[in-house]
Amino acid sequence: MVSIGQPWMWVVFIIFILWWYLKGNVGDEIANQKAVEFLTWYVIEKSLSIDNIFVFLMIFSTFKVPAEYQRRVLLYGILGAIVLRASIIMAGAWVVQELHWILYVFGGFLLINGLRMILVSEKDPDLENSALLRFVSKHLRISKALHGDRFTVIQNGVTYFTPLFLVLLLIEFSDVIFAVDSIPAIFPITTDPFIVFTSNIFAILGLRALYFLLLDIVGRFHFLKYGLAVVLMFIGTKMLLAYWVHISVVASLAVIAAALITSVIASVVLKEKQS
Repeated sequence: MVSIGQPWMWVVFIIFILWWYLKGNVGDEIANQKAVEFLTWYVIEKSLSIDNIFVFLMIFSTFKVPAEYQRRVLLYGILGAIVLRASIIMAGAWVVQELHWILYVFGGFLLINGLRMILVSEKDPDLENSALLRFVSKHLRISKALHGDRFTVIQNGVTYFTPLFLVLLLIEFSDVIFAVDSIPAIFPITTDPFIVFTSNIFAILGLRALYFLLLDIVGRFHFLKYGLAVVLMFIGTKMLLAYWVHISVVASLAVIAAALITSVIASVVLKEKQS
């Protein structure tokens, strides 16, 4: 089955971007810049989505969701994420256009978030007692057991939501949290709505395939969070210094790639030394 989230599809899309902007007679330089902007944000979003995968694993493990049902949850979760992120992106683009100084706020937020990832040891959240699930359980009828891959079930003529529906809600809620963390990082790269939206959506559409690809090995990349923290801190610093220092998109892509590759190599090498 062909998926728009497969790696070769975004390569094709980059070629399409080059063709589209060249067709508009904007010049080779601008067309190349747009292609690099797309690739840079795609790499950032794809890397940050590793955190999503850790959370997905935790949610599925907590609620003991069998692997055969996880695919359906992720499918609907990603479709919902597209709608939610599109809304957040449009709102963010409008805010940046109307209030340019908000970029400094975003920059400070990303810098603090990156420092937090390095300095603060986070405990696993108590998902079963989360405020979201308490609210939903209070206002909806929830069945006590899974009913296959169904989100609702009728018992004695009454409609109940299944625990799988609660899992879907947690998946959607966690993605919104990650979107709030990650989307501000794109605006120092580009404010072009077309690039912002397409790069984000391409990364999201590949998330389901990435989850199952990394399912058994994601825990081995112990130092990846430090690489992601460096990426957030770099982008935050770039936003805060934008008035005085200009860092090109190509240079940004090089720094981001170096941070991520270094963290992955460090995870593999140090793991082998400990074995």
